[in-house]
This record gives sequence, structure tokens and C-alpha cells, in this order.
Amino acid sequence: MSESLFDPSNGGKQRERGAQLMPGKVSNSDTFCVDQLAGRSIMSGSKLILRGIRELLRARGMTYRDLAAQLGVSEPTVKRDLSRGNFSLGRLDRICEVLGVGMEELIRGDGQGPVLLTELSDVQEQELIADARLLLITYLVLNDWKFAEIIAAFHIDENELVSLLLRLDAMRLVDYRPPNRIRKLTARNFSWRKDGSVHRFFIEHILPEFFAARFDAPTDGFHFMGGSLSDGSMRYIAAEMSRLAREFDALARQDAALPLEARSGCSAVFALRSWEYSAFTRLRRATNPSQSR
Repeated sequence: MSESLFDPSNGGKQRERGAQLMPGKVSNSDTFCVDQLAGRSIMSGSKLILRGIRELLRARGMTYRDLAAQLGVSEPTVKRDLSRGNFSLGRLDRICEVLGVGMEELIRGDGQGPVLLTELSDVQEQELIADARLLLITYLVLNDWKFAEIIAAFHIDENELVSLLLRLDAMRLVDYRPPNRIRKLTARNFSWRKDGSVHRFFIEHILPEFFAARFDAPTDGFHFMGGSLSDGSMRYIAAEMSRLAREFDALARQDAALPLEARSGCSAVFALRSWEYSAFTRLRRATNPSQSR
């Protein structure tokens, strides 16, 4: 699923945080530079961010080339940015996403903090889908719902919620501190196992229910398109889908600050593959002359 359950990551609020933590001179191109920042304490904070990025790269066994590939830029660009400290706030946000951290970890500059999960074991995924309430709480917590909000919106009392959160704490999905402090321990690039239990549950149970609708509400959208595209065009569409998914994530994080009555649960599915409806394929002529005999 998308951010709503299956692709949690940070976005819009993170950018706001970054802007607040860097109150020095910012250019019209939304970039900041260590040399441009006014005041010794601010410059020190910028150096901590750069040092934090380098330490997290080492801790994750990533090279500048690896980071550049995930950012979609050249290796010299990454080296220049991390040596000069001159890059856009948007670039900093993407670096945080790739490293699976928030600005807090970078500001600490020590490369420490809890180990953040990028995926669960299949046994853990099976535990989630076997209990609808546990799966619900996982979905809510990964989407930044607060303790009181969950109690107010669902038929789950305080004792049961505490019990469910303790199970998630044991799975290291969250750091739960009674009575109501919840900190999720999923990295920004967290995802469910490909072809794992949650993925199969999504295909078999979630998708059919999701698509069994008219999609005719003012805020709904449905576009099913078919055509013949080159490999290059398909790669372009796939990249645009990834960009749109990141934007969905950013908006979800941003809107999490709104009261419950100002937002509604929603899901989006982005999918693309080489495919033809089987009934059409059966009508195709054989391309190999020997097959027509």
C-alpha cells in the first residue's frame, strides 16, 4: 500500500523543521550554505548536520556513489555538497529520506539513536495480519496518530490499546513509554516485504475492497490507462509515480498536524507493468511461423 499503510516516510513536516533549524540567510533558490549562515552557533549546527550525514553513511556502509544513485544526481555533486555544505532544503530532505532519519538525528551529529527498521521479518508480518486490531494500530501509529486520537475514534479502550502498543514495542516497531508516549521506530524508507505476508494480504483482501467502488466523490480519482510505450517512456512514468508517492507521503505528514475532523482516511495505488488482458492475448496471431502450423 501507499503511505496510508505500506510506505510510511517523513516529508512535509520535516521540511518545515529543517527551515526552522536553519534560520540563517536563505537564497531565493531555497539553498543554504555554511558560509552564509550568521552566528557561530548556527554555523556549528550546520557542521553537525554535515558530520551527521557522513557518519550515518559510514554506519550504513554507503558510499557517496550509493547516495548519489538514490538521490538521482552525480557522485561529484554529492561530494561537492558535503564538502561545501551548500545544497537545497529539498536535497537535505531527500538525504534524510535515503538515510532513514529525521533532522533530530543529524543535528545530534553522533550517528547514535535507536536502530530504525526498514522491514519486518515474515513471522512479524504474519503476526500483524492475524490480528485486525494489531494491524489497525500499526497503520495508525505509522501515520502519526496520537494515543488520545485512537481512543476517541475507535472502539478500543485504553487498556487494550496499551496491550497492543506493548506488542508493537516488543516487535521494535515502536518505542512505547506509558502512559501515552509513542515513538515509531521505522526508517523513512521502511517497506513491507516484497511478496511477503502483508503484501499478499493487501493483494487478496485490501485491493478488491478498495476497487469495489464507484470513485465518484468530489475528492476521488480513478485513471486506468492502457497503451504501447517504449522502455524509456515506461521508466519515465515509473519515476513520476515515485515522485507522486513521495508527495503523498509529504502531504500526509503535513496534514497529521490537523485535527481529526479536518482530515479523512484515504489510500492511493500507483502501479505500472508490461501487461495485456489474457482474453486479448488469446486472439493474437502467432509471431513464430512454426507456431501457426
